[in-house]
Amino acid sequence: MKALDRKLLRDLRLMWSQALTIALVVASGVGGFITSLSAVDSLALARDRFYASARFADVFASVKRAPAALAESLRETPGVADVQVSIEQIVRVELAGVADPIIGQLIGLDARQPARLNQLTLSSGRPPDPQRSDGELEALVSEAFAQAHRLHSGDRVQALINGRQRTLVLTGTALSPEFIFAGLWGMPDTRGFGVFWLDRDALAAAYDMQGAFNRVTMKLAPGASEPAVINSVGRQLSRYGGREAHGRADQTSHAMLDNEIKEQRVLGTVLPAIFLGVAAFLLNVVVSRLVSTQREQIAALKALGYPNLSVGIHYLKLVLLIVAFGLVLGVIAGDRLGTMFTGLYAEFFHFPTFEHRVAPWLLVVSAGLSVLTAVAGTLNAIVATVRLPPAEAMRPPAPGHYRRTLLETLGVQKMPPALRMIVRNIERRPVRTGLSIAGVAASVAIVIMGNFFRDAIEVVVDTQLQLGLRGDLTVWTAEPVDDSSVSHELARLPGVTQVESTRFVLVTFVNGHRRERSMIRGYAGRPELYRVIDVDRRETLLEGRGLVMTDRLADKLALKPGDPVQIELLEGRERTLTVPLGGTVREMMGLNAYMERDELNRTLAEADLTTGFVLAVERGREAQTLEASKALPKVAGAWSKATMLRNMEEISARNVRIMSTIMTIFASIIAIGVVYNNARIALAERAWELASLRVLGFTRGEVSGLLLGELAVVIGLALPIGMLMGWGLVHAIAELLKSDQFFFPVVIRPRTYAFAALCVLAAGTASALVVRRRIDRLDMVSALKTRD
Repeated sequence: MKALDRKLLRDLRLMWSQALTIALVVASGVGGFITSLSAVDSLALARDRFYASARFADVFASVKRAPAALAESLRETPGVADVQVSIEQIVRVELAGVADPIIGQLIGLDARQPARLNQLTLSSGRPPDPQRSDGELEALVSEAFAQAHRLHSGDRVQALINGRQRTLVLTGTALSPEFIFAGLWGMPDTRGFGVFWLDRDALAAAYDMQGAFNRVTMKLAPGASEPAVINSVGRQLSRYGGREAHGRADQTSHAMLDNEIKEQRVLGTVLPAIFLGVAAFLLNVVVSRLVSTQREQIAALKALGYPNLSVGIHYLKLVLLIVAFGLVLGVIAGDRLGTMFTGLYAEFFHFPTFEHRVAPWLLVVSAGLSVLTAVAGTLNAIVATVRLPPAEAMRPPAPGHYRRTLLETLGVQKMPPALRMIVRNIERRPVRTGLSIAGVAASVAIVIMGNFFRDAIEVVVDTQLQLGLRGDLTVWTAEPVDDSSVSHELARLPGVTQVESTRFVLVTFVNGHRRERSMIRGYAGRPELYRVIDVDRRETLLEGRGLVMTDRLADKLALKPGDPVQIELLEGRERTLTVPLGGTVREMMGLNAYMERDELNRTLAEADLTTGFVLAVERGREAQTLEASKALPKVAGAWSKATMLRNMEEISARNVRIMSTIMTIFASIIAIGVVYNNARIALAERAWELASLRVLGFTRGEVSGLLLGELAVVIGLALPIGMLMGWGLVHAIAELLKSDQFFFPVVIRPRTYAFAALCVLAAGTASALVVRRRIDRLDMVSALKTRD
């Protein structure tokens, strides 16, 4: 072994604790990078494979009723490679022993003609038998719903099909590329929403749809223009109650999956960049300190004939070994955490095969980033080392220049001697102090960001389902109905104390060449049970305001209040209306539009029609109300706010807590790395001073107070700066994560700031205890030896 290599191992042995903390910071950066991107890469790979194997469609459309012969006409549309039509219906479903409302989506399967698009993958059991003669219907059920309710082949469920209670006998579970994300209206709810595939002829007979369809999906030819196909198909479907087709971007399952992938890719690049930046800072500090303490050794090496390149490579090896160890730890941690994240994804997104994998490019990029961090963090110190002439290196470094502190200059004279010494030493090295403060502040910011998601989800849920939706049950009808008759029937249900009507209308908003498919939500002008709440948690009243859009929808259409908006109706008679934009509201979820319900009906030149009702129910009587609502023929479905909240809590809240915990651990590692390394370096640099003070009669506690007091000042200054950095980081992340489906409100609660401060203080305290122990064991004889 070469002499320089033996020296390298000896240096690593002496500074093992500092090397370990730096390696852990590197591991946090690499681990965070691999965790997020490997999990999302596995998710994207499973999606792409499933889409390809199941021939997931490119264009989707719904109609009220269209003849089966129309499929051939659609197939001849330029740009269309294949067409598949089906029958689908939303129904109420009941399970034995389950009181919560359940919504089922029924989809017809044609046993004589296997599906060419959106093909099912059988997870268990067998396909349904269309020849069953006992009045019961056999059906496959979506895997997510079956797992949530522990359903197996042979189990029975009740479905209200076209006003008649029918029994569905489950024959197995299946997966579809259309329902990778299981939920209704974009909300994750595997317990309250299930998909059932049954014989098409039986479903057609129940809804008088023989020889007809109400759902069509299309595969585009290579190179085809999606907008052109959508426009052409929309015109053909218009006479059958269909107005506008849409692409994958507006398909609920794909949109939610695509949004998750985009969000995780943002988080998987921003956070590791912070970790690796802190690691570069620590490497620079440690190597600079090592060089300054080994000036004599460097001079001796050069005097013995070692060239500058060999000396520089020696220190670069030291750095690379530390980073390599951190890289290995990061890869291992990233693989384990990535596997855990993939398991969490599997509860939201369901594929035939979904396994975690770390792509080779991730390992290559991780290694490259680690090497780049090492070089960037130490290049300046290493270059200064190789340029150091032997004669100059033999001389001890010039003593520092002490001067009046800023506080003393400002007239603050009454300071204890210990505090004066601390302040002077901090001002003596402003760059190092500033970087130390920045490193600790970064850890505060990361803890804040990790817990921000918990705060944001709580605020979103509270805003949408407590402040906005103040009712207990929501019911809807298959078609617009006369408001007065149905609302009176609902008001007479047991337990109902208040009823509020709503009207939802599917439309396309047009402004010049800009088009956006959305929905006008008609609420009461001064609602009590269903209100529009903005991101600042303030109510927006619709009375007398006309059309109100979310700010994101208005921005996409390049509209401002007062501008005329063209509205193409996608329901009922084909019409195009023009109304002025009355205002905008900054909302959290979706590209929404609102009008007062009565004004919406007047604008449509229709009677007092309603498509949904919000009910306030006496506490404890929800189940009774839901049971009674089943007797109302015009009520197509219902769901309970309490049930949805409970179902979301089972998965969403737990996942947010897991992510916050991981963020906190990573941030604590950064805090320990920065604080501990600063303390160790300060101890090494000031060993002579501290030993001198001990000889002069200072106690161990007083000597420790001088050194650890500097750390306390650094942490004290870093806390408010870190909180400000966390606020800025949260705003930046929220802006990067903003999408059509969701906008995270920037709400950081006081408990999050307090928790971040406690985490960093705990990390600083642990580091201080270790350093204090080393101060107590300080060898004064060795420390007082110095050259003349």
